[in-house]
Amino acid sequence: MTRRTSRETRTVMMLVGVVLTMGALSWAAVPFYNWFCRVTGFGGTTQVATQASDVTLEEVVRVRFDANVDKNLDWTFRPMQTRMDLKIGENGLAFYEAINNSDEIITATASYNVAPEVTGFYFDKIECFCFTEQTLKPGERIEMPVSFYVDPELVNDTDASWIRDITLSYTFHRTEPKQAALDADRVDNVN
Repeated sequence: MTRRTSRETRTVMMLVGVVLTMGALSWAAVPFYNWFCRVTGFGGTTQVATQASDVTLEEVVRVRFDANVDKNLDWTFRPMQTRMDLKIGENGLAFYEAINNSDEIITATASYNVAPEVTGFYFDKIECFCFTEQTLKPGERIEMPVSFYVDPELVNDTDASWIRDITLSYTFHRTEPKQAALDADRVDNVN
């Protein structure tokens, strides 16, 4: 093998390695970004808690509720309360309402965030309809709860300690139902 052929082979192998590396990084970008947002609260991504806070402060935070629907989803979706005043660390329970206005069974998933974005790291959800897909039959109406609290550590963050108004926002998007939901629906229709 000549020196030139050897060099060309190395160059081709390096280029193939670069392409494979770029492909792997592209594939991993979305899961990594989602993980990063969940861990840091980046972009207003809220946290998930397994239990309520054990510390409640006397300071009050106002949580406003917002609801949106993707243009491809024929649902009415709205908060059942527009705001809630809570002590920081106090557990809140809010409800949203969804109505399927179409003549078909529709499955949808809610994306969410809070504003200002810096509060995402301190906004903890214990239970939320946004953790799972929601399937509604034609004309069906449901009330969906979200249990949450604002972490008392908020007052110790120099970038967020002044914030006392937080907006929790959801947007429902149409999704393809999971096979288990389709199977359950078929069983319901047979019975």
